[in-house]
Amino acid sequence: MGSLSVMSVKALGIALKLTFSGMNQLIYPQTWFFAMVVSTCIITQMNYLNKALDTFNTAVVSPIYYVMFTSLTILASIIMFKDWDRQNPSQIVTEMCGFVTILSGTFLLHKTKDLSDNLSSGIGLQALSSRKRPGDDDCEDIPLRRQDSFRAT
Repeated sequence: MGSLSVMSVKALGIALKLTFSGMNQLIYPQTWFFAMVVSTCIITQMNYLNKALDTFNTAVVSPIYYVMFTSLTILASIIMFKDWDRQNPSQIVTEMCGFVTILSGTFLLHKTKDLSDNLSSGIGLQALSSRKRPGDDDCEDIPLRRQDSFRAT
């Protein structure tokens, strides 16, 4: 649904650009069709995104939504506008590397968030810092100086 809205917005943008340059596109039914597709897609996306956020955790919904939206938008752009026909192989490889970087970053952020949640839930540093050492029988942690540190040198 997201990729259709992006493609429809692109088509509507082209129509509006042509209209502002003097060639009226508002007389064609395709312009109004794309305007209706854009509004329908936006309303549908908002509805289902809100339902997903009500049902599942944001940490799960957001990465999945982002990755699927980006993937399907690139795919729709390749199919509908033949974006890769006007690009040389170096540009295509660069675009794919950027896409893989974004996907990897999203995956790593999601995984490291899970790791930091585990660390802060008592498994990690907080549990280690609050653990008593042998010989610490209910005494407070008071920093002590060695006696020879008071002597003049």
